[in-house]
Amino acid sequence: MKTISLTNAVAMIPAGSSLMIGGFMGVGTPEPLIDELVRQQKSDLTVIANDTASPGIGIGKLISARLVRHLIVSHIGLNPETQQQMIAGELKVDLVPQGTLTERIRAGGSGLGGILTPTGVGTVVEEGKRRIEVDGRDYLLETALRADFALVHAFIADYLGNLSYVLTARNFNPLMAMAAETVLVQTENIVPVGLIAPDHVVTPAPLVDYLVTKG
Repeated sequence: MKTISLTNAVAMIPAGSSLMIGGFMGVGTPEPLIDELVRQQKSDLTVIANDTASPGIGIGKLISARLVRHLIVSHIGLNPETQQQMIAGELKVDLVPQGTLTERIRAGGSGLGGILTPTGVGTVVEEGKRRIEVDGRDYLLETALRADFALVHAFIADYLGNLSYVLTARNFNPLMAMAAETVLVQTENIVPVGLIAPDHVVTPAPLVDYLVTKG
């Protein structure tokens, strides 16, 4: 694990990259990384996240700047700009049931090819997917999700890169830290090794590539 400046962290991300971005309506989203993506105009992005927050908040800033080409999310209901771009054909949006999205990310981080879920059987969610019967019940095969980069927000990290989260800001962050080739972590506090109790470590240091510092 290395520390890296905000500017250099985002400079590593090429246009056209796939990004997993933690957060739930902006809570637990690494806002400084989002702001720097906009400043550096990283375009043609594929974003895997729970939602696109609202205009001016979290991933909504990427939508407003028209930097996203493809979204894989569970809902876009509170961001009219996302809806407008989708309707206009300017943005590809894959809407995934929230539990299914979570499990697809978990599968990607666990080295699995996908999951079997009954969610969506017999609905539009099933279109283009394999239906598999197990013990007389039908399931959909949902493939695993991985990304080039995970942008993670943590409450506290130590200098090895062990991470702990706080309350609902945890949300998708730990799963995404397992499912990307490069993990960039924005943390509110960096403390000496040993100050995070072992049983409070949620994301262990070997999963973290960079702790992002200001500058």
